[in-house]
Amino acid sequence: FRPLLSLVIILLICAILSGGDFFKLQIVEGHLYGRLIDILRNGSKYVVLAIGMTMVLATGGTDISVGSVMAISGALACSIVDERILAGLGGNVGVAVVLALLVGALCGAWNGFLVAKLKVQPIVATMILLTAGRGIAQLIADGKIVTITSDAYYYISGGYILGLPFPMYIAAVILVLALLITKKTAFGLAVEAIGINSDSARLAGIKVERNTWLIYIFCGFCAALAGLIESAGIKGADCNNCGLMIEMDGILAVAIGGTSLSGGRFSIVSSVIGALVVQTITTTILAFGIAPEVIRVFKAVIVIVICLAQSPAFLAKLRGVFAKKKAVSNG
Repeated sequence: FRPLLSLVIILLICAILSGGDFFKLQIVEGHLYGRLIDILRNGSKYVVLAIGMTMVLATGGTDISVGSVMAISGALACSIVDERILAGLGGNVGVAVVLALLVGALCGAWNGFLVAKLKVQPIVATMILLTAGRGIAQLIADGKIVTITSDAYYYISGGYILGLPFPMYIAAVILVLALLITKKTAFGLAVEAIGINSDSARLAGIKVERNTWLIYIFCGFCAALAGLIESAGIKGADCNNCGLMIEMDGILAVAIGGTSLSGGRFSIVSSVIGALVVQTITTTILAFGIAPEVIRVFKAVIVIVICLAQSPAFLAKLRGVFAKKKAVSNG
């Protein structure tokens, strides 16, 4: 409820400040356009990323390499489509997408191997790929910005179905898939158990290492998919800027959704709402002509508020202050 309330409040503030223009929609050539549609289209990559990140954070881990995985995915797909590598495939978009997603899953498998098998701290394990990932992307793209002209590849980000942007459907499919896995199978309970106490989960018969490995593979897959959406949107692969610092936005979206950063309790739907909150903030700041530099500061303030809201000691002190004020007012 709270992340949804936050989203509604932000949208209402935008509506008031814009005089209602923020909610205006128009149909051009059968396609819906407007700021709300922009939020849904541009927020789709955050939604996909937040779903994968939710699963990782629910186990008490973290993945700060997703931005680099996005860069690798975009560089590989665009290089194949542009026939810079694997020219024998003839720039086949379908093959490029599949290979990029498989490489993203492979990156997640590497992170999962370090965390689940070698017991490396998640932030240290994923920092390796955070550092090396962009170098790998640069090697794939031969150190250049790869630009493509394929309409089929651009459709991943710029296409429409029934008047709505295609990235929305991608995010919806991943959301439904994640909900089916976590709500209709025992996997969701296993994730929570691992996040609460991995040792107890292991004693209860849960395959902690295998499940942790699968979670990081899924997160890598989601990061690769987000990289495809971003690279298709700019019609190319910019290895230096693709997904730069987006891991912080992913963690912020999950935190806004109420998922415990220490592991355990999680909500995929709330994380999706949190991702839309992050995108709404960005869209609002840009729509009203505020300097883009403010976006980071504003997000930092939100992080501080979230950390305080999740701190038992701070909440206890806050309740104590209100209790004292109430006692004084009652005489």
